[in-house]
Amino acid sequence: MSEHQTAVSRRDVIRRGAMVAAGVAIVAPTDAGDASESLSKRFETLATAHIEINGVDHRLELQPRVTLLDTLRERLNLTGTKKGCNRGECGACTVLLDGRRVNACLVLAVAADGRKVTTIEGLADGPHLHPVQQAFIDHDAFQCGFCTCGQIMSAVGCIAEGHTGSNAEIREWMSGNICRCSAYPQISAAVEAAARERV
Repeated sequence: MSEHQTAVSRRDVIRRGAMVAAGVAIVAPTDAGDASESLSKRFETLATAHIEINGVDHRLELQPRVTLLDTLRERLNLTGTKKGCNRGECGACTVLLDGRRVNACLVLAVAADGRKVTTIEGLADGPHLHPVQQAFIDHDAFQCGFCTCGQIMSAVGCIAEGHTGSNAEIREWMSGNICRCSAYPQISAAVEAAARERV
């Protein structure tokens, strides 16, 4: 290798590939070490987010790439929000963001800055269960329980949105939440009952 050539490691190639995939412009560094240092600093930069979670204000310093799901579970110990598929397909991580249901695994925590988040831990009023929680118990709408928190949060959103005109409509608007135990008849019955109580 001549004195004008710079040694590029496999790690440098992978890092640069990640930057290209992320849409980050690559500026030719004076040497490979500068590129690594620049990329590391970019990922270590912290952002501040002010989020109201279950009625409590939180000021969080976190990396911009951290999801709302990981923030809830790992930073705030709100583990009722489950990590299922981690790509928005199962609904186990459903929470309410400003009253609308979202998959927390697909939302960056910094995107919730200045907004209100409600998790399963924030539904009950002290010892009094939320009507949807009570309906799930009354209709035996769970088996293993892994998807239940996401199902309940989605049901609260579904009812608030007014998509409870029929059992078929409930099933359609709850279809983003998967129950691997196939308790769908009980789940839709619970949502229907809770919707009737709300009226």
